[in-house]
Amino acid sequence: MSERKKSVMVVDGDAEVREPLAKALQREYHVLRAATGEVALQLMVKEDVELMVLDTHLTGISGIELLKITKENYPYVEVVVVSATRDIDVAIEAMRCGAYHYLSKASDIDQVRTLIGHASERQDLNRHVMRLRAEVSEQVDREFVVGTSRSTREVVELVRKVAPLPATVLILGESGTGKEVLARLIHRESGAGDSPFVAVNLAAIPNDLVESMLFGHEKGAFTGATRQQLGKFELATGGTLFLDEVGDLRYELQAKLLRAIQEGEIERVGGSRPIKTDFRLIAATNTDLAKAVKAGTFREDLFYRLNVIPIQLPALRDRIEDVPELASFFLRRFNVKFRRNIQGIADSTLRILAAHWWPGNIRELENLIERLVAISDKDWITDEDLPIEFHVAQLSATEPAVEHLLDSAVSTFERNFIVRALEKEGWNVTATARSLGVPLSTMKFKMDRLDIRALARVRRGS
Repeated sequence: MSERKKSVMVVDGDAEVREPLAKALQREYHVLRAATGEVALQLMVKEDVELMVLDTHLTGISGIELLKITKENYPYVEVVVVSATRDIDVAIEAMRCGAYHYLSKASDIDQVRTLIGHASERQDLNRHVMRLRAEVSEQVDREFVVGTSRSTREVVELVRKVAPLPATVLILGESGTGKEVLARLIHRESGAGDSPFVAVNLAAIPNDLVESMLFGHEKGAFTGATRQQLGKFELATGGTLFLDEVGDLRYELQAKLLRAIQEGEIERVGGSRPIKTDFRLIAATNTDLAKAVKAGTFREDLFYRLNVIPIQLPALRDRIEDVPELASFFLRRFNVKFRRNIQGIADSTLRILAAHWWPGNIRELENLIERLVAISDKDWITDEDLPIEFHVAQLSATEPAVEHLLDSAVSTFERNFIVRALEKEGWNVTATARSLGVPLSTMKFKMDRLDIRALARVRRGS
């Protein structure tokens, strides 16, 4: 990506001061010149000003007044104020109004250049903080690339090939398959891991806020727009913009997205000037965009712009051999989160997990392991810890006769319920019978029928 020069405006009514300073700055910045505050305001409507050197003594609008207007309407502009007089009250007022620094005109040009450089660095830092806040998910992790299945290896190999390329990537797959995780992996493997990664879930943003969220807005663009706001496109400049659920983008906004991709520029809501952007675009969806194009709900030209490098993510049921390794990965993660020391997952339990259909894909597995670790006080996760629906799925997969399926499911639930009650009472059978409100003889009968008696002896002995 090419290095874009920041824009700095020199506002000074004295050409003998303004021009030498402008020439000194133009080696590093795109320089704009204004002799009055009125001219400066007109330029800011047309140009994307980022930095400003401002004289306090201007004809018409004063320098302090222009500073107030600038910070109110363009809060991201950093302003260095200069004055021909050393007036402490003016200096205090300038800093109170948001100036980055105050200098006297006796200062040399190199000092002004240095301060502008520092102001630019602070601006970059502030934008970096905004980018971090704009990221809607956790730090890059490895859950998708965990596993040795053929489909996993094929996807990871494709990522390594396309990551260094600046081409647009379209990630396809069901919900929960790890589309954002893969997008972050592409960003990291591109070699630009220190640059911003801005993620936007278009399905999670109210329709009336999508345009402002993506493109930003100017002050007064709509009710509630009390100040200028940068959009996700600007925050992603120099890095990666990830648009999740792009198939949900409103049809009328698809043209603006297409222009941003084709022309590399956007316009804020309520704005009239184009703003250059430079980012790597990764889009994702769980819908069939080709069908959406035929149905007239998705632009064909945008589809072809997005579908440069398509990557299809497999559902977890299509990479079921990865379940044990993924489950162990999440176990380690949530051991740390919940300060547990669970040693592992029983082999029989892993077999039950492998028999599950996983409609929620990796996200469903992650949520299950998180729940099991959070509530467990044992050293191992076993069959008894799994929710009843996992046992029912196992029964339906192994027993061809369905007439006894309900009885088997009820017995599984009852066994799990009694085992948890026994654990709570320290495996004291009498206390457990009392807590469950059943006679001791009934409790012993159920324990024999459900094959719990031997387990209770072992647990009491341990």
